Amino acid sequence: MNRIEKAFSKGKAFIPFITAGDPSIEVTEQLIIEMAKAGADIIEIGIPFSDPSAEGPVIQAADVRALSAGTTTDQILEMVKRIRKVCDVPLVFMTYINPVFSYGTDRFLKTCKEIGVDGIIVPDVPYEERDEIKPFCEKYGIACIPLIAPTSKDRIDLIAKEAEGFVYCVSSFGVTGVREDLGHDFIDMIKRVKLVKDIPCAIGFGISNPDQAKTLSEVSDGVIVGSAIVKIIEEYGKDCIGPVVEYVKSMIAAIR
Repeated sequence: MNRIEKAFSKGKAFIPFITAGDPSIEVTEQLIIEMAKAGADIIEIGIPFSDPSAEGPVIQAADVRALSAGTTTDQILEMVKRIRKVCDVPLVFMTYINPVFSYGTDRFLKTCKEIGVDGIIVPDVPYEERDEIKPFCEKYGIACIPLIAPTSKDRIDLIAKEAEGFVYCVSSFGVTGVREDLGHDFIDMIKRVKLVKDIPCAIGFGISNPDQAKTLSEVSDGVIVGSAIVKIIEEYGKDCIGPVVEYVKSMIAAIR
């Protein structure tokens, strides 16, 4: 078993997302280590980008803060290298294709392998353009984690067939952000994926409180939470570690 498989073998997975470099690389490093200690099963690390098309205003603002602080891809990769000396939690990069291209796709994925990154999510690369990144992921053993959404429809079968790591199920239409009503389209999406391939399905986009997490964990293999955590980071800045850890613990308690 690889680290991602082990994470889902323990039961329902809680997957927090944070933007690297917000409010600083040093705080991001400590956040990842402390969230892992608190029981986070997989941690998504957002590589800040100037045009994050899948993100709502909360994560867009985090990207701006991180980039304004001078955060670079090299700094993030060095941070992961340090984290791997003390922490074995599965780490997944959430990024856009432009930063990967700019770094050099082969070089980027090779470095991911060397420093212990387990997977990558690239929301602006559709299934039809997967060859832009998938062959490099396969070359270096990095899970290329796909997203499916209510708009995926007939493409779900194709996407699920080639899925690796887990399938990121987008709960509703639109961009990331806290929502009160998450709809029910994801239930049929998950059923359809499972008919094609026995692979974990985690739900993201809009989940913000323990009640939502509990409800969605009952129909999925895990829940992904980003904007709600990033809002805490925005509110507390460099003092965010304690409040984020308490929030993470409350969400884990809800799904267990």
